[in-house]
Amino acid sequence: MKARQIVEGFITGLHKSPFYGFSVEFAEHRPYNPGDDLRHVDWKVYGKSERFYVKQYEEETNLRCYVVLDTSTSMDFKHFGELTKRQYGAYLGAAMLYLMHRQRDACGLATFDEKLHTIIPAKSSYRHLRYLFELLQPHAVERPASGQKKTSAAMALHQLAEQIHRRSLVVVLTDLFDDPARQDALLESLKHLRYRHHEVILFHLMEGRSERLFDFADGRLMMEDLETGQKLDVIPSDIRESYRREMEAYTAAFKRTCQEAHIDYEPIDTEGDYTLALLAFLTKRKRMM
Repeated sequence: MKARQIVEGFITGLHKSPFYGFSVEFAEHRPYNPGDDLRHVDWKVYGKSERFYVKQYEEETNLRCYVVLDTSTSMDFKHFGELTKRQYGAYLGAAMLYLMHRQRDACGLATFDEKLHTIIPAKSSYRHLRYLFELLQPHAVERPASGQKKTSAAMALHQLAEQIHRRSLVVVLTDLFDDPARQDALLESLKHLRYRHHEVILFHLMEGRSERLFDFADGRLMMEDLETGQKLDVIPSDIRESYRREMEAYTAAFKRTCQEAHIDYEPIDTEGDYTLALLAFLTKRKRMM
């Protein structure tokens, strides 16, 4: 229900915006083209609309797409927002799956933390979509502290690149909180996906006010690393400016490297709505068609 609400709100907003002319076709059937087999024409739809539509079957899928969700412990963070990054990623991923299904695309799902856990091949049936929603459901609720699951995105994405055999769009939802020493390895894993002829869009999920701007109230804070348990006593006002500079430099460098590898990089604020992410996704899909 949440995925459907997000997508239908997005479509309504898109058609009220300057993007009205954007190519968005959400019909369950594709229009009839001269030469199509008349046995596949849906005559019930014709009786209602007086327009010819052809039933689309799974083998006629336009595109194959995989949503890849980081489920490591750092994704359980929230401070100002209502949702953790993992919850936000689960809802965004579900919305993308629903959007793909509406466009008759085949969709698959993968999850990872220290290793690749789930990889479900892409299909376009409604039953398959429901199954993917069931797998995402546990990640859409806030989970209690239950041990630390570190991030090893590089290893997981290398595994994924070897297991997806047909050209696909790979959508990675992560906060990029990995060991800084492994940043080069992460970039190599993304390049590995490109080497295997996949298109890649990376959504960098962060809570803007806390993680990007460090906009905490003045006073002493005890901060804890969710993945290592390490604690640090800080006064936000003392380090806010230097933190912002470091964060800006990190994201700018990562974005630049992604651009050089022809990987789309999209920063997403988990306190914001889903419109920018869905528009970026739809734009990427349009370029692939």
